[in-house]
Amino acid sequence: MKFNLQANDPLSKARAGTITTAHGDIKTPIFMPVGTAGTVKAVHQRELIDDIKAQIILGNTYHLYLRPGLDILEPAGGLHKFIGWDKPILTDSGGYQVYSLSKVRKIKEEGVTFRSHIDGSKHLFTPEYAMDIQRTIGADIIMAFDECTPYPCDYKYAANSINMTHRWLKRCCHRFDTTEPKYGFDQTLFPIVQGSVYKDLRVKSAEFIASMGREGNAIGGLSVGEPAEEMYGMTEVVCNILPVDKPRYLMGVGTPVNILENIALGVDMFDCVMPTRNARNGMLFTRNGMINITNKKWANDFSPIDAESDLHADKVYSKAYLRHLMHSKEMLGSQIATLHNLHFYLWLVNEAREKIISGEFYAWKNKMVTILGNKL
Repeated sequence: MKFNLQANDPLSKARAGTITTAHGDIKTPIFMPVGTAGTVKAVHQRELIDDIKAQIILGNTYHLYLRPGLDILEPAGGLHKFIGWDKPILTDSGGYQVYSLSKVRKIKEEGVTFRSHIDGSKHLFTPEYAMDIQRTIGADIIMAFDECTPYPCDYKYAANSINMTHRWLKRCCHRFDTTEPKYGFDQTLFPIVQGSVYKDLRVKSAEFIASMGREGNAIGGLSVGEPAEEMYGMTEVVCNILPVDKPRYLMGVGTPVNILENIALGVDMFDCVMPTRNARNGMLFTRNGMINITNKKWANDFSPIDAESDLHADKVYSKAYLRHLMHSKEMLGSQIATLHNLHFYLWLVNEAREKIISGEFYAWKNKMVTILGNKL
């Protein structure tokens, strides 16, 4: 994997670049739609490419490991071939599920024992096995196995956690560096900075992660309930330490405003379930603010969903029709809303990229963040 930095915003830390992978280039800053179980919910792969303009999607190691399972994915030729997607894929390591499955898992130095949410069966993820699983899934970018600490989290727990995450990272790197990819293309490993909302721990973790010399780096453990200002503070601390010539990935973030503010701090890559999950509940993101399409006020609004958008669905279908579909619980409603939200997110990061290249990003960002949080 290669990262070519092309432009820097003169008034912020925002930057535009290109990540080159075996399955194609990724123009940054970028938002990555989340395809937890081998599908970005409610959209076809063709729509991801043609309508949403997605350049890379995510798969979830924990979910794919449980279902369909490695015994299906490996003979299929990996996740790319299994789902019919020939662009880049990133897989998380299962570390976030360690965090979210707190009632059914045990963390030890060896790794994490957990019970399947599907059938209650018992499984062990070690750092080494997390690498093996992701090798088999066949993602272009795979994530180190870490512990995502909760918020709030006391200092002692966070300190012990990052030390274990760093020990696990050494094991991940050794396993990754002593094994080969399975499907004839290169893969790359991103370590993850942790440390909760404690500045000294974030500094310690960022310095350690930077010292590992991998091709890209991630920031984890944010967007787990902490105030946005805490997120921005920790991101700024970490971005000031992580190498400038490698992509920075802020995991699980976030709202359109979160994304713009973190781009300004030097982040290149984002993912979040928010655009897809909110779409299924009738919440639309637009360049003028947020729309709850289920509200009565849209019942007789026959204007396009988003007249400014170049998405076919936004121009052809009306707000009244989409509201009707959502109230009727028709599948098409979730499909249209998901297409809209993902198209908007990809439009937003592409617009940010163009503004960075033209030197107009900072003023544009400040204008947009005052608008995007409006409820229409």
